[in-house]
Amino acid sequence: MTEQNNTGRIRPRRPGGVGGPPGAGSGRRRKPPAKSRRRLTILLSGVAAVLVLGGAGLGYVYVKLDGNIKGVDINAQLGTERPDDVDNGSLDILVLGSDSRAGDNAAYGEDEGGARSDTAMVVHVYEGHKKASVVSVPRDTLVDRPQCADSKGTPVPGEQRAMFNTAYEVGGPACAVKTVEAMSGIRMDHYIEVDFTGFKKLIDELGGVEITTTQPIKDSKSHLDLGPGTHTLDGEQSLGLVRTRKSVGDGSDLGRIQLQQAFMKAFIDQVKDVGVFTNPAKLLDLADAATKAITPDSELDSVQELMGFAKGLSGIGPDNVHMITLPVEYDPADPNRVIPLEAQSRQVWTALKTDRPIPASATKDAATGKAEGVVK
Repeated sequence: MTEQNNTGRIRPRRPGGVGGPPGAGSGRRRKPPAKSRRRLTILLSGVAAVLVLGGAGLGYVYVKLDGNIKGVDINAQLGTERPDDVDNGSLDILVLGSDSRAGDNAAYGEDEGGARSDTAMVVHVYEGHKKASVVSVPRDTLVDRPQCADSKGTPVPGEQRAMFNTAYEVGGPACAVKTVEAMSGIRMDHYIEVDFTGFKKLIDELGGVEITTTQPIKDSKSHLDLGPGTHTLDGEQSLGLVRTRKSVGDGSDLGRIQLQQAFMKAFIDQVKDVGVFTNPAKLLDLADAATKAITPDSELDSVQELMGFAKGLSGIGPDNVHMITLPVEYDPADPNRVIPLEAQSRQVWTALKTDRPIPASATKDAATGKAEGVVK
């Protein structure tokens, strides 16, 4: 017996889940076939990679690009103790930007032996795959981190009031996914991680991203110095923008998230305008950079699987992507940390779990970071 899995491939049904590995839970979501030919970019270079690969239909590049992709088996590491995967046609993806200082990333700080999730977004694709919501989770959010195991299977104790980004640091991708699932009660269908250096190279291959600033942005830590006006940012400057925090708004991570979301919108427009899908050479260069920039889960760790995934999202346009930040407030005990607003956060996760739009009331009275409108 066969059926279509989340990547668009046909595979045999296995015990422990529809088309998934044994012990991976049940009810893999079935998605309706895509009808539109447009490609969606949801999050920075992670989903840009999916977008690029969605157009790479030339068989001769598969071997080269497949060699760039290194996946991580989230399902095997987490087993069956996960939220139910409701079969309602929707799709949930955790996208992380890692702040590892190892290797080429050492230019952005000292390598202290670990990495943290510098950027985290939960992407919910609604039934029918015509629209999506993106929920940014501030890295400084204090959460109850569940017990995890690292990539070697070594147990990692749970911790109360732990910073959200420590989940990745102590337990890698699987622990980050487990923490998000514990917070939200929603099973993540996919995971995509974006690397600093790969992000820069992808933006450079794209030819830069045009943004407009309404006030100066100068941040020595992110190596960014922009005056008011319109700028075409190269990879280095783009990375600086999405990492800037102290020089905008109230200096918190919430302000940085607002910059990231504004950059995403500009990035989507840039991909639409550059015409990569009519330029095979440009497409191959972008696909090569993109596949080197990401670490996906094991169900997306080949060009064929990424192509099927992209085609399943191709009915979504950028105007149909709703972006918010998880509703939080500054921690009374430490203004450098934030804590979720319980009632409002529950509204967000309940809406996504039941495949409904996030109500405007969910973000009312939440801390914002005060960086709205700095980048357009």
